[in-house]
Amino acid sequence: MSVEFSEQTHRNMIDRIPQTTGRELSDWLRTVDEGPSLVRFEEKVSWLRGAHELSYGQAKAIIHEYDLRRAARRFG
Repeated sequence: MSVEFSEQTHRNMIDRIPQTTGRELSDWLRTVDEGPSLVRFEEKVSWLRGAHELSYGQAKAIIHEYDLRRAARRFG
């Protein structure tokens, strides 16, 4: 079951990532970029959670932001 977040909720979670994880968002995005070549969103979320002990919400926000930025680069 997927939990959908509003854009404002997503922004709030992204803004809190450095305080709640101790790492900057740019570090997390680089970690995802350098991580395994997973295709499905939930696979990426599961990998990030397991490899870095993040909550589901944190991992989902990071992967969603990664995908948004990747799409913006492609269509920018």
